Amino acid sequence: MALAWRQWLSTPAGAYLLDWEQAQLDDLVADVFGYHALQLGMPELAALSANRMPHHWLALSDPDSVAEGQTFDFAAHSIALPFQADSLDLLVMPHSLELSLDAHASLREAHRVLVPEGHLVITGLNPASLWGWRHKRSQWYSRWGFGGLSAPPCEELIGYWRLRDWLRLLGFEVKVSRFGCWRPALDKPQWFQRWAWLDKVGAQWWPILGGAYAIVAVKKVHGSRILGATWKRRRPQAKAAVTIAHRQTGPSKDAGVQRKMDSESR
Repeated sequence: MALAWRQWLSTPAGAYLLDWEQAQLDDLVADVFGYHALQLGMPELAALSANRMPHHWLALSDPDSVAEGQTFDFAAHSIALPFQADSLDLLVMPHSLELSLDAHASLREAHRVLVPEGHLVITGLNPASLWGWRHKRSQWYSRWGFGGLSAPPCEELIGYWRLRDWLRLLGFEVKVSRFGCWRPALDKPQWFQRWAWLDKVGAQWWPILGGAYAIVAVKKVHGSRILGATWKRRRPQAKAAVTIAHRQTGPSKDAGVQRKMDSESR
């Protein structure tokens, strides 16, 4: 399936999707800090290029489908990542859930490997869009033996609200949601360009119906507390004033008042 996906990315709609997702990922991961970041799948995207963490990895589930000139660090599937629990600060999953054998298991694995307050970035295709409608039509055509209608080669598209519910149940908090790609995913470049005006109109009037979405979620752990850097020292507190007792050399005023009150009472 990874090979078929790569072939679809060479179509006008696929190249358009790559451009949109690259722009979104560059912006979304730029200010995510930590030490270890992983991109899972889609070597056509440089998902971590704008991130400043010292350790970046690219893992693929199907290394045989890599195009010539593309490199990766190791092979791994989204349902079994070779990382210890609470070890990654950033995990980017571009279309990994749509291509996974078990999307639920992939999300549980993402939750396992991320540190508390770690960031998960997901991109996907929106079934509630023109792209989703074309995907359903292509499946129907294939089922009845028709061809000629290209669409992303994945069995099922995961809806935006459905994905948000899954993330919430696992303990993630969605921080950012973005939509794009409103023009129809046509095969001919000239027709694809003629519908470019839909991008501006769709972003203004029906943003949630974009053909693709990007989500940033943060792993929340109940009762956890993130410690600050060791160089951030607490400001020294002001010393409390100390009362100094003075020795009295003569009878105090209060003692004289007390003797006067005693003599008057006799």
